[in-house]
Amino acid sequence: MEQIEIFKPVFAMMALTVIVWVYMYSQRIPFILKNDLDVDQLGPAEFARLSPPRVANPSDNLKNLFEMPTLFYVVCLYLFATQQVDLLYLSAAWIFIAFRALHSAVHCTFNLVIMRFWLYCISCLMLFFMILRGGASAFIE
Repeated sequence: MEQIEIFKPVFAMMALTVIVWVYMYSQRIPFILKNDLDVDQLGPAEFARLSPPRVANPSDNLKNLFEMPTLFYVVCLYLFATQQVDLLYLSAAWIFIAFRALHSAVHCTFNLVIMRFWLYCISCLMLFFMILRGGASAFIE
């Protein structure tokens, strides 16, 4: 297997982050303009208080994309650097991405919390598998 294949899901994760960022501002800027908010109302606490879920949720989701995915980036770099990328890791990486994308879609739109929770859990299980398998190989060799 070509080791560089692990960077396809890495760039997909980065693309998801950019998509959520664009979507967040597509909701945020019209809300600010429509409600003629002034600078004092744009502070984090006040803006969060004023924002309806369609404006707040994409922002919350963007923050989420800088949490668990940071571990994903690190484990992918580790796998590449140690030449351990195989079909099992690659499959887990793509499953992680798919469920993170579904999680973002739910979070940014209708935000059914229980659905979002299960999508998040499945993505985390894939990530934890990658971390535990990679970590085990680091200590066994």
